[in-house]
Amino acid sequence: MNPFSSGTRLTDMIRAIRACKTAAEERAVVRKESASIRAAVNDNDNDYRHRNLAKLMFIHMLGYPTHFGQMECLKLIAAPGFPEKRIGYLGLMLLLDERQEVLMLVTNSLKQDLNHTNQYIVGLALCALGNISSAEMARDLAPEVERLLQFRDPNIRKKAALCSIRIVKKVPDLAENFVNPVASLLKEKHHGVLLTAVQLCTELCNLNEEALEYFRKKCTEGLVKILKDVVNSPYAPEYDVSGIADPFLHIRLLRCLRVLGHGDADASDAMNDILAQVATKTESNKNAGNAILYECVETIMSIEDSSGLRALAINILGRFLSNRDNNIRYVALNMLMRAVSIDDQAVQRHRVTILECVKDSDASIRKRALELVYLLVNENNVKTLTTELIDYLQVSDQDFKGDLTAKICSIVEKLSPDKIWYIDQMLKVLSEAGNHVKDEVWHALIVVITNAPDLHGYTVRSLYREIQTSVDQETLVRVAVWCVGEYGDMLVNNIGMLDIEEPITVTENDAVDVVEIAIKRHTSDLTTRAMCLIALLKLSSRFPSCSQRIKDIVTQTKGSLLLELQQRSIEFDSIIEKHQNIRSALVERMPVLDEATYSVKRAGSISAAASTSHGPTLNLPNGVAKTTAAPLLDLLDLGPDEPAPPTSSAPNFLQDLLDVGASPSPSQSGTTQAQKSGTDVLLDLLSIGSPPQNGSSAFTDILPLSQDNKTSVSPLDSLSSSIGPSVQPSSSALNSPIMDLLDGFTSSTPAPKDNSPTYPPIVAFESSSLKLTLNFSKKPASPNTTEVEANFINKSSDVYTDFIFQAAVPKFLQLHLEPASSNTLPGNGSGSITQKLRVTNSQHGKKSIVMRIRISYKLNNKDMLEEGQISNFPRDL
Repeated sequence: MNPFSSGTRLTDMIRAIRACKTAAEERAVVRKESASIRAAVNDNDNDYRHRNLAKLMFIHMLGYPTHFGQMECLKLIAAPGFPEKRIGYLGLMLLLDERQEVLMLVTNSLKQDLNHTNQYIVGLALCALGNISSAEMARDLAPEVERLLQFRDPNIRKKAALCSIRIVKKVPDLAENFVNPVASLLKEKHHGVLLTAVQLCTELCNLNEEALEYFRKKCTEGLVKILKDVVNSPYAPEYDVSGIADPFLHIRLLRCLRVLGHGDADASDAMNDILAQVATKTESNKNAGNAILYECVETIMSIEDSSGLRALAINILGRFLSNRDNNIRYVALNMLMRAVSIDDQAVQRHRVTILECVKDSDASIRKRALELVYLLVNENNVKTLTTELIDYLQVSDQDFKGDLTAKICSIVEKLSPDKIWYIDQMLKVLSEAGNHVKDEVWHALIVVITNAPDLHGYTVRSLYREIQTSVDQETLVRVAVWCVGEYGDMLVNNIGMLDIEEPITVTENDAVDVVEIAIKRHTSDLTTRAMCLIALLKLSSRFPSCSQRIKDIVTQTKGSLLLELQQRSIEFDSIIEKHQNIRSALVERMPVLDEATYSVKRAGSISAAASTSHGPTLNLPNGVAKTTAAPLLDLLDLGPDEPAPPTSSAPNFLQDLLDVGASPSPSQSGTTQAQKSGTDVLLDLLSIGSPPQNGSSAFTDILPLSQDNKTSVSPLDSLSSSIGPSVQPSSSALNSPIMDLLDGFTSSTPAPKDNSPTYPPIVAFESSSLKLTLNFSKKPASPNTTEVEANFINKSSDVYTDFIFQAAVPKFLQLHLEPASSNTLPGNGSGSITQKLRVTNSQHGKKSIVMRIRISYKLNNKDMLEEGQISNFPRDL
């Protein structure tokens, strides 16, 4: 016989395929066998049709195409005998799915087989319908399936119930037809029928509110009685699993009761006793028992229940945490995270066990336990839990330190009882895992330090102690360098000593050593070295005796390959050597930073996307988009709100640290800032004031005159910060047209006049429920930058919550979004939301502004989304 003829047995073909040593040999065998089967199909070979289809199914399971054999399935299904139908239906379920058009041809055969006198053929048809039924087939054959729910044989009733689940999922409108048959099936004694009936009941409750109310009134007590009988049933070998009677029926009943009891107090009361019985009587030393207990806990947490039963459920989860099986502990932690919002006190009793899970060897359990601990922390236990977590931080794996550090920092920021505790804990984290701390965390720490004047000395001394042993932690080095630069005199003179401190002796050279070691470390990055340079500039004023040493350190950086460090070192060296008369005013101590303002900026920056000129821009919800090109741009979020112009090549560290140049002082409100000239080196260095105009000197512009007495004030005074004495310039400096502060560079760019153009507002977007109006303004000094104010009005009567506005622009535009005024938009036009945008057009005069927008909000807790494109901007913007 030909080894690849249609008469070849299935086992022979399998043996031939398994004997292949390469994929090419296997493909050759399958190709020859497929050709043989295809020839038999064309010859309409009835003798071996069932055998060919069996081989096709095996070839299909290997991943080869078998579409040419689909019609053979239909021919076998139409055959009168059971063996042919069995192979035909098996092929139908394996080779076809509900999307195949061929399936329409089998509907009539299915209907005939559902009415067949042979119950085994009826069972085959029910299996096929339950697996691949489409919506059309479900509508056509639903009456036959409904009738079979009352069939005499329990196996047929069971299969009909399973088939009904498929039908009601495909066509929810048919759910009401199965309510009464299911109610009668729930009275069955046969566990197989009962199991499928409970499953069908659960699906009907999930799909149809009327069915849910019907089963709550008519079947809750019956289901409770069934569960009680199963729990108290004697040993039955046919249903016993590890000493537990039919755990599968247990679980299905508990899931059904969970659906019935959710949101209904009467139904919940009816099942309280049996749930308590299941929770106390089920053994937890077997996997089947643990599965039942888990479902019982799920049900208790979902229904309207008393606190006593919830406490019992949480105690079960506490026992799960002591189990040696990682899967059981993981599901217990998941459930406890949901239980925290329901009964926090009951979960708090298992806090010690949960903390032990944080130290588990399994990574997934560690992460889940850490998330649970984060939810458990409150004002009463924050100190205890934080101490435990920081102690574990010392011995934790490197892969886990990032997550652990983030959670500890978040806990300390949210729940710190006082600033000294906050600073102590953050310093411990920085010393143990400073390399894992995100930038916004140590920025926030510096903001807190500036707002605690009584702790400046304590903080800088604590940092000095920590950096002696943890110099490899980059973030700790940054904070220490910043504090030494700001409060180095307090470190040397032991100013602001607290009772809890031990006195230490630090000389001026010791303080400079800290910065010198940091700047010379080969692992220090650009940000750290830039901060070291600024700290050295400040220390040169605070420690005059070390000025020459500091100058030597700064000079060594002049040859740096990093342009930013090279530029700053040259500028700072010039200030130290030639301009001692203005140095003290330049390096005055930082003003107190507004914590509330920083928190708002930080919240906006977290949710903002970076707006750059290198690609399309998409701003995230109500956030301030910031460019990521500069590594230290907007350090501590103290810099100006205006983004750096596209032509700027590096961040201005001194500008960011001193917060100068953010906005003109009140005494300068009558003038506008001139555009920078390439020769304004001092102005570029300090980013303050404006170039000389109307014959005035550069020095008088850098140290602006008060409008009252025309006396010069400190640069930081120009930001309404009265810190440090005023600096009086010499008469020769005032009379000279140009002050040669940095080797004689000059500038004579006049300030432009303020002739701001006006533009009419436009309705940029309007739907049946929402209206967006845009108002425009433009500064003459920046013709390519447009300030836009977006105004959103709700035309419907509903209130929109979680309101978010997003926008995207082409590459030639830069977009900057400010935070919105609110995230709730009242109805009927009774209020509005405003949000400011700044658009910079690099092709101004050549291309107009275009923008795609997306507006999302929630209406009755349902997510809504509206999109559109704005192309009707004025052409001269």
